[in-house]
Amino acid sequence: MTLGELLDRAALRRPDAPAVVDGARRLSYAELAARAAAVAGGLSRLGVSPRDRVLLALKNRLEHVVAYWALQRLGGVPAPVNFRFAAGEMTYVLEDSGATVALFEAATAPAVLEAARGRDVRLVGVGDDVPAGALPFAELERAGPTPAARPVTEGDLSLILYTSGTTGRPKGVPRTHKNHYAGALAHALQCGYTWGERTLGVMPLYHTMGIHSLTSMAAVNGCFACQPDWSAAGALGLVAGERLTALYLIPTLFWELVHAPELARTDVSSVRKLAYAGAPMLVALTEACAKAFRPDVFVNHYGSTEIYTFSILPDVRLKPGCAGKPGLHAKLRVVVASPERRVGPDEVVPPGTKGEIIASLDSDEAFAGYWNRPDADARALRAGWYYSGDMGWVDADGDLWVAGRVDDMIISGGENIHPVEVEDALARHPGVKDVAVIGEPDEKWGERVVAFVVPGVPGLTAEDLDGHCRATADLANFKRPRRVVFVNEIPKTASGKILRRLLRDGQYTEVRP
Repeated sequence: MTLGELLDRAALRRPDAPAVVDGARRLSYAELAARAAAVAGGLSRLGVSPRDRVLLALKNRLEHVVAYWALQRLGGVPAPVNFRFAAGEMTYVLEDSGATVALFEAATAPAVLEAARGRDVRLVGVGDDVPAGALPFAELERAGPTPAARPVTEGDLSLILYTSGTTGRPKGVPRTHKNHYAGALAHALQCGYTWGERTLGVMPLYHTMGIHSLTSMAAVNGCFACQPDWSAAGALGLVAGERLTALYLIPTLFWELVHAPELARTDVSSVRKLAYAGAPMLVALTEACAKAFRPDVFVNHYGSTEIYTFSILPDVRLKPGCAGKPGLHAKLRVVVASPERRVGPDEVVPPGTKGEIIASLDSDEAFAGYWNRPDADARALRAGWYYSGDMGWVDADGDLWVAGRVDDMIISGGENIHPVEVEDALARHPGVKDVAVIGEPDEKWGERVVAFVVPGVPGLTAEDLDGHCRATADLANFKRPRRVVFVNEIPKTASGKILRRLLRDGQYTEVRP
């Protein structure tokens, strides 16, 4: 099965079912399949052949969805890119992917045009004001569909996603049609989706969460409601206006939803299924989401761009913070965590002991290696297993818990301290809006715990938080932050992962609560 066939079957099964909503613009599955076929013909006439990469510098909009499905049909390989990238970052992805065509819109035009200067790249502009030298997107579909140069197979590349990256340059992660078909079905099953679901399409389509939001909807003839620019008020408006049934978001966006003043006057009763991924959801936020939406399904999905699904907890209300058991295609182990030596996949730690989480590469959802990065392959791939760099442990029930990154572990006075457990304790204080914890050098202890806190109320003090930590029974005294820095925001990736290296480098703005 290929992604193009996934869309075709959806169009045959329920041709009139709504597939995409973008403001006043709407496409049924029959209309989406027809437009994707036409745009595939236009891209073919531009010279895009099977396996050719196409840069997509677009927000979540109807044209992005159409272009994605057109390339799946054609056998081309979309390389979606963060629409916030500066010209230098856009140049890096353009060169690394080897894209021969680039699609852009007004918001990304300056960076794309600069990146394409002097390169043999065909430009396609989306929107009303397309600059000279670029082909308007509408022209792609005017000539109609053309036969594919060769049949697309499940082993062909379907997509290259660039990891948001907590360190260094983004890495290209090639995914095949088999990978993404398996991922779409697994996501639908693991989130409890049924025919005709309607989801909020705000997680960016340059990220695995956005892609699987889109493809899982095609698997169940569901509707993808585009939200190009995030706002809690806008999201709630779409929930009520489009009667959305499923939300798949990072914890940061859930936090904004449950704290939005518009929530109290918005009908959110259509939402029956919640799922989050990308970063841990702390206990206080779990409880707030359960109270606001009262969902039938509330899933913690733990995974990565490389493998997609690691583990699933079907109801986080029963075990807040827990990552659950391996997903449909997954096989996991927790092995000795050692940055100094190459640990083998058989060096499994006992239950209750923290170690590095590794995932088997025999999953249908697993990639085969990074794009043009043998150095990254050597670090992450070993004896048929992917080394995630995440710390975790397995409890007595066989459930997985994630405890931050191997490189983020704080060693203070010879004791291991994992930032997530300290963050969870601090987040329970009602005056804390967001929090991140790192270790900083200390002459006596080696490292000391430092908390960066976004205050949610005026007048919050470090003494308030220290008293709160002292009163928290499940936080040992040596894990208490020895310094608190109040900041206006916590730097994060698009998927919600904390960029601790930026905090260590002093890239934050202090505020007075």
